[in-house]
Amino acid sequence: MINVRTRTAAAMSHRSISARPDARRHALRGLAAITMISALALTGCAGVLPWDQPSGSPSPSGTTVPAPVPNDLSSGSTARTLAAGAVGVSINYWSTLNMGDWTSGALKPVSISLITSVTPNDGQKVYLQRATMVAVPGTLNESFDPLSPQTDQSTVAPGYLVLDPYSYSQTFNVGPVPAEATLVTLQFTYDFLVQTTPTSTEYAKQSASDTLTVAITGQPAP
Repeated sequence: MINVRTRTAAAMSHRSISARPDARRHALRGLAAITMISALALTGCAGVLPWDQPSGSPSPSGTTVPAPVPNDLSSGSTARTLAAGAVGVSINYWSTLNMGDWTSGALKPVSISLITSVTPNDGQKVYLQRATMVAVPGTLNESFDPLSPQTDQSTVAPGYLVLDPYSYSQTFNVGPVPAEATLVTLQFTYDFLVQTTPTSTEYAKQSASDTLTVAITGQPAP
C-alpha cells in the first residue's frame, strides 16, 4: 500500500514537472506575439499620415490664356440699324478681303451699303450729305494714333438721295497700321438732310455714328 501511493505521487510529481516547461513555452510564445503586434502598431503610428502624404501628381501651374480679339467682320459681313432723329438707318458692312489677309501692312477695304426710312413718312425725302470713316489701330489695352479720316462728301445738292428704295454704297480703305496692332476700330459718321415738308427747300440735319472692330492678323513668317 505504501509503495502504490509513493509511485502515484511520484508519477503526479513527474507530470507536474513535465507540464511546467510546456506552460513556459506557451507563455513565451504569447509574449512574443504581443511584442510583435505592439511593434507593428508603433510602426504604423510612426508612418506618414494620409493627409501628409505627397499627392500622386503635382497640381498644374496656372496658365494665362490671352483674351480673344473681337472681330465684327469675322463672318465677312455684319448689319447694323441706327437712328438719327426721325430717320432710321439700315447699314450693311463687308470686306472683299479675306479676314486672314487683314495684316498690318495690307490695304484693307471696307464696303458699306446704306438705306433709310423716315417716321412719320409724310413724303419728305432724306439725303446723305457726308459719310466719314476714321480708322484707329490698337490692341486690347491701348490705342495708337488714328489714320487720316476718309470722307465721301456729296457732289450734288442737297445730297445723295438715300430714302428707300434708293440706297448709297461706298468703299473705304484701311491703310497700313503699326505692326504691334492686333485690331483696328472703324468709326463711321453719317450726316443726313431731311426735308421739313415734302415740298420744302429747308432741311433738318441729322447725324448717326457707328463703330466696328476688326481683328488684325499677324504677319506671316518669312
